[in-house]
Amino acid sequence: MSGPAQRHARRHARRAHPAPPGRRRRPALPPGPYAVLGLARSGRAAALALAAHGERVIGLDAGAPAGLDELAAHGIEIYAGELAAALPAGARALIKSPGVPQQAAAVAAARRRGLEVFGELELGWRMLPNQFIAVTGTNGKTTTAELIGHMHRQAGLPVVIAGNVGTALSGLAGKVPERATVVCEASSFQLEDTVAFAPEAAVLVNLAPDHLDRHGSLGAYVRAKANAFERQHEQDVAVLPSSLLAAATASGRPAPGIQDATPLLGAGRARRVGFGASPGAELRERDGELWWRDRRLLATAELRLRGRHNLENAMAAAAVCLARGLEQEAVAAALRSFAGVRHRLEEIATRGGVRFINDSKATNIASTLVALEALAGAPGVHLILGGQGKGQDFAALRDAVRARCSGAYLIGEDAAVIARALTGAGVPVQVYGDLERALASATRAAAAGEVVLLSPACASFDQFSDFEARGERFRQLVCG
Repeated sequence: MSGPAQRHARRHARRAHPAPPGRRRRPALPPGPYAVLGLARSGRAAALALAAHGERVIGLDAGAPAGLDELAAHGIEIYAGELAAALPAGARALIKSPGVPQQAAAVAAARRRGLEVFGELELGWRMLPNQFIAVTGTNGKTTTAELIGHMHRQAGLPVVIAGNVGTALSGLAGKVPERATVVCEASSFQLEDTVAFAPEAAVLVNLAPDHLDRHGSLGAYVRAKANAFERQHEQDVAVLPSSLLAAATASGRPAPGIQDATPLLGAGRARRVGFGASPGAELRERDGELWWRDRRLLATAELRLRGRHNLENAMAAAAVCLARGLEQEAVAAALRSFAGVRHRLEEIATRGGVRFINDSKATNIASTLVALEALAGAPGVHLILGGQGKGQDFAALRDAVRARCSGAYLIGEDAAVIARALTGAGVPVQVYGDLERALASATRAAAAGEVVLLSPACASFDQFSDFEARGERFRQLVCG
């Protein structure tokens, strides 16, 4: 058997195969051929996963990302540049990469034709029968997801980590054992493109305004995050900050600083588990210790991670793992041994008594504020800011820059916008344009004991392929 008959057999076997015991069966994929819109990391993984299952795949990309030759070698039809604007007539479903806006012409055409449209996260989830833990939030997703994985490994349990950073989820299809838990970092861009996604556990680490240029409003951003919880079942677990839950329970209103958290608080039917300092939290911080229900877990001073934000990440990770039945001893051991992730407050060198810290993963104001708070003990911080501002109000940084910084060195597309917003901060604010010149100036100005911090509060796509590339360039410039 070969050709179309073989492809049909593979498709039939995949769609008819029941989920393993203890796991819910995934919704069937729609019939192909499939158009995959956006062929960077996520789209490339989606196209290859579908092609491996015998589907006809048509790849569309307005640019010319790396890896198109690999896709063509797997029999994927490629339409790039101007040819990608129109949806091919033969397509019967559209898989959308998270970076592609909803207003894209091919997306609009697919919806007009009544085709099923969903994202790469949804595709990967449908193609994998594994138990899922989805991790979302404005900041701390990567650290929390990696820590959850570390806890599973400490407990001797198989686990893989994928999603918004690192391995694209659909790239795991057919490559991981079914007994492994998939920990999936899920961004708002990915979640807004889901239609049936229902993870066995979902975690909201925190919530602050972000990506308003994409979503249009804070309410739309929150609704996208709520899709991690919306379709969960009663036997599932939903982990949220106890401050959010407590504020809603006490007053019926959202937690302070969140204009409209109602979509999150009312989403899904899963069992709610709170973490934080509120009295009702199942994973609670009190008197310098972490407690799981009525059992002491460890002293917060035992955590290898430092900073208030990392304490919250640790609580979120511990709460979901303990709620799902991991041994308390394994969770505590993981908390003591986990050292953090690259590009997040990563100390990369000390030269002449000056510490150089890579926080390139700070792509929004809230994350940069967290970094400045974590460095409160430093006598002076020389802060490199800038990139694509995503419609944020950078005036929110002014007080922290005044209190913590010796200078601000601005780069990227929105450098002039940030400079205007920091007027009156009381420290030198200079526009340098590129990272090389900003770093050179900050290095000259920094004295022994001070810190040169790359924490841009912006997306990187104006000058770099992603925040990892920006952080690696910073490392190269510092280390030579």
